[in-house]
Amino acid sequence: MSEHRRKSPQPQGGGRAAARRAAQQSTGRRAAPSRRATSASPSESPSESYGEERQYGSRAEARRAAQRGGRRRGADAGGPGAGGGGGRRRGGGGGPDGPGGRGRDDGGPGKKRMIDYPRYGKYGFRRWVPSWKLVSGLCLGFLALMMGVAGISYALVAKPDIQKTAKAQNNVYYWADGKPMVATGGAVNRQILKYEQIPEAMRNAVISAENKSFETDRGIDPVGIGRAVVNMATGGETQGGSTITQQYVKNSMLSQDQTLKRKFQELFITLKVAGEDSKEEVMAGYLNVSYYGRGASGLQAAARTYYNKDADELDASECAFLATLLKGASYYDPAGAIDIDKNNATPAKNTERAKDRWKWILDEQVKDGRMAAAERAKFTKFPMPLPKAKDAKLSGQTGYLVELAKKYFLANNDKGITAKDLELGGFEIHTTFQKKRVEQLEAAVKKVYKAKIRPKERPKTDTHVEFGGASVDAKTGAIIATYGGQDATTHFTNNADATGAQVGSTWKPFVLAAAMQYGVRNPSGPKEQSESQRTQVSPKSIYNGDDGLRIRDYTGKIWLNEDDEEWRQTNDGNYDYGEIDLRKAMEQSANSPFVQLGMDVGTDKVKDVAVAAGLKDDTFMADASVPSFSIGTSSPSAIRMAGAYSTFATSGQQNDTYSVTEVKREGQVVFQHKKQSKRAFSPMIADNVTDVLKNVVENGTGKPARLEGREAAGKTGTTDGNRSAWFVGYTPQISTAISMFRLDDDETNKTREFEKMFGTGGEEKIHGNSFPASIWHDYMTGAMKGKKAIAFPEPQDPGEVVWGGGAVSPSPTPSPTPSEEPSEDPSPTPTPTQTTPSPTPTPTKTCGIFDPNCEEANGGANAGADGGGQNGGADGGADNGGADGGGDNTGTTDGTDNGGAQGANGNPGATGSIWGNSG
Repeated sequence: MSEHRRKSPQPQGGGRAAARRAAQQSTGRRAAPSRRATSASPSESPSESYGEERQYGSRAEARRAAQRGGRRRGADAGGPGAGGGGGRRRGGGGGPDGPGGRGRDDGGPGKKRMIDYPRYGKYGFRRWVPSWKLVSGLCLGFLALMMGVAGISYALVAKPDIQKTAKAQNNVYYWADGKPMVATGGAVNRQILKYEQIPEAMRNAVISAENKSFETDRGIDPVGIGRAVVNMATGGETQGGSTITQQYVKNSMLSQDQTLKRKFQELFITLKVAGEDSKEEVMAGYLNVSYYGRGASGLQAAARTYYNKDADELDASECAFLATLLKGASYYDPAGAIDIDKNNATPAKNTERAKDRWKWILDEQVKDGRMAAAERAKFTKFPMPLPKAKDAKLSGQTGYLVELAKKYFLANNDKGITAKDLELGGFEIHTTFQKKRVEQLEAAVKKVYKAKIRPKERPKTDTHVEFGGASVDAKTGAIIATYGGQDATTHFTNNADATGAQVGSTWKPFVLAAAMQYGVRNPSGPKEQSESQRTQVSPKSIYNGDDGLRIRDYTGKIWLNEDDEEWRQTNDGNYDYGEIDLRKAMEQSANSPFVQLGMDVGTDKVKDVAVAAGLKDDTFMADASVPSFSIGTSSPSAIRMAGAYSTFATSGQQNDTYSVTEVKREGQVVFQHKKQSKRAFSPMIADNVTDVLKNVVENGTGKPARLEGREAAGKTGTTDGNRSAWFVGYTPQISTAISMFRLDDDETNKTREFEKMFGTGGEEKIHGNSFPASIWHDYMTGAMKGKKAIAFPEPQDPGEVVWGGGAVSPSPTPSPTPSEEPSEDPSPTPTPTQTTPSPTPTPTKTCGIFDPNCEEANGGANAGADGGGQNGGADGGADNGGADGGGDNTGTTDGTDNGGAQGANGNPGATGSIWGNSG
């Protein structure tokens, strides 16, 4: 066989496999860590015939060499029998065994990818950093996608139709039985104007106030948005970030939802409107579709509503005011919108805001060159609009009921429904009001007006006399009836809602409940100890009921007023009750025991109980840091008081008052009331308070409120200066509150205040047991007719008997508060200047509706007249049975009413041990 046909000798150590390993080493395989590459012997490596392979001095050098390996030309990578090393688009050098292998595109295993991510051939964090080509490609692709979506959206959206937006509907309010009460609130009040009919002054005012770039922008104004953000951040007067075109689109869509979908639609509709409609069409559409308040949609309706003239008759000053309303009529209408926000939308605050913005808009027109300075100088007086007209359908009590339902719904719906939405109508509002109960309550009030209130005969005492009332279902909190005033179209303030009239002694049940809930504090030791060592109080606890009693804090320190004078608490009529238990003190409405009890418990605890019962800790809650807080300096509404007393009726289970059960729109339920009861205090506390208040109605100042054949509980209330009077009471089913006061109805009068009621209705003084109790009695008699007579729960043992306010305990146990010094004690016997109260009817005699002898002022007489005066049977009621009874001071019957009838013989009556010194 010839020489050229001879087969080359195969390398030892493995044939084809060895060739593959050699090829891999030549294309960039890493050397093993911490080992130097050595030249292989001829028997171990096929590369021997091409020279010794380079040795690497370090791991880093080996890695760099490996990375370079993929970029080598085929000549560097080829080896005998290896099939070719990797090269950049070139084949590896051929070995003796055959031609070189095909090179790879990227110097490594695998094919080239369209999207090189994670990046091939990179290590560490560089592997995850996208290349500029990848980033650019993705951005261009996303932009193309968005342009496609935008184009499709632009083609699909439709421009707003003004005629459709003008189709507002009425809201229909329903009684609790499902029968319609009234349809109102959404009547169409709009007339479309052409651009030429809109005054130039109105167009200028709106552009200067809302969108200065309107005539040049493309519907979207990024600069205006930025300016609005800056002004908002710096607290300056703001233009809206939206352009007039955007606002036109938004108002036309009849949706104020702050959703991404709505914003997306608004953007593309705005672009379409700006691209297809002229500026004149946009301006006319905006002013025709905007809402100006008072049910007026569109400029023509607004001109008629606020100035009783057509739009083309408006001057520049009036136009500036109407432009002000576009920022939010509820807060810029001088008539106010207290049904929307009673604290911030008052007539006074709205008027101030409107004047400021009106002036600003006129000044802006001068800056923008839209009004001459000389023209601006003519407008110095604010163009006050006409008073707000009332819908005749809302006369009588209906307007007050609609206002309550509307305010409750707007405050409690979770769908974002606004006052504007409600004004545009289309809602079915189902209320809790019972038509028959509303009529009964109104009739009871009118009876008193007709019989007693005569402003023409007694203009100084019988003018501005107002009543308020609310009746609540005790089990649910549903408001079943209210009395807001004589007519909602003439008397605008709803007297059933917050009026500012102090509640007086109707607050005392919360003091008693707090005493049983928290107990009186330990007067000795550190504060922490006094809080932890409280004594739960029983209604049988004895307190000092003297008139002019020095009030002390729980440690015994005399309380000083703001003038550093001793706080001396007076009783109504300046009666001294002596040592009196809390049950009797509530019955006769004595002040000094409850003021001192509030200090012993803590007025903050009294406030906590009142809030737990259902009252609000708001501007109508008085300062709880002073002693008088415990006798009713707060002024919650009749609705709140009725709801709070119903918590006692339900044995401590509290339910928030509400006036709307359900609201529907286009057949869909958009609101539904959910009852959420919570426990305010234990049944033991609530039932004991009820038992004490039941005694007030049966034997005390609340006698005129007694209901025939059924149990009732309640409390009278009268305030200092005789500026308000209340009666709040309940049966197990219904809780009702009645208030009476004198107050000028002119809300623009900043100096108005509650007037005294001495002589009102021909009475020397108005008390809670006069007109308010009579109204309560007449209404509740009708409201409870046909209902089952249910007894109140029997109270459990409430706690310990405590002696306070200087009352001396017969036991060695020290009293919770230090006793008065003997030299400073009010005399337990009448002073020469005191007179014995005139006799009053016994408990078996029913008081007449307007019987002045049932007034709280004579409460002390009920305790003493039949008992022989204030000191009847001076010793006849002593703990030892009145051994010396029958002294000179013994009354005519020696305390018949109070169980001291046998005092003359030394035999105490049923309660003689308590009442011997007070009649």
